[in-house]
Amino acid sequence: MNTMEHQRRETAPSVWSVDRGETCVQFTVKTFWGLATVRGRFDRFAGSYAVTPEGTNIELVLDAGSLDTGNATRDKHLRSEDFFDAAGHPELRFASSRVWPADDGTLLVEGGLEAAGKLVPLRFVAHVRPVEDGLEVTAETQIDQKLLGMSSGPLGMIRRPALVSVKAHLRPEWHQTDAEAEEWLGTASS
Repeated sequence: MNTMEHQRRETAPSVWSVDRGETCVQFTVKTFWGLATVRGRFDRFAGSYAVTPEGTNIELVLDAGSLDTGNATRDKHLRSEDFFDAAGHPELRFASSRVWPADDGTLLVEGGLEAAGKLVPLRFVAHVRPVEDGLEVTAETQIDQKLLGMSSGPLGMIRRPALVSVKAHLRPEWHQTDAEAEEWLGTASS
């Protein structure tokens, strides 16, 4: 790599955006005092993964109104002020404050989740791997919904914490080369 290529690489950002058709954002939470598990998902979202000279940034924005557990009555209640308050706070937003590589394709991520008008810190591990037409990012984390001001339901039926899982397929908006993306991820063949 010559000096000019090195300078371009140091200043050119690499940005990937979530492919909504191949990404899922799901959650599970125990209810009936831990006897049953409710599974749900968010159907509308956007997100990005950017590597710049200033650092790596991850952002995911979910439409609170797109929450779906397969039960319309429960979904209406979850969108209410008792939980996500989708009318007053239509988005859930995660933004990283620090991202650093740990191992082959493993990132340690710190940031904040804003939901229902509250902001809570999160720290989790994300796994990144190159796929044919972009990147795949998977992550799981537990969130104590009480910290977001959410109800535990009648008689404390809803257990904490909720488990949130993301499996994101990201497509490049722009980056220098696939080899440079692989090099950054530590997956380049020697």
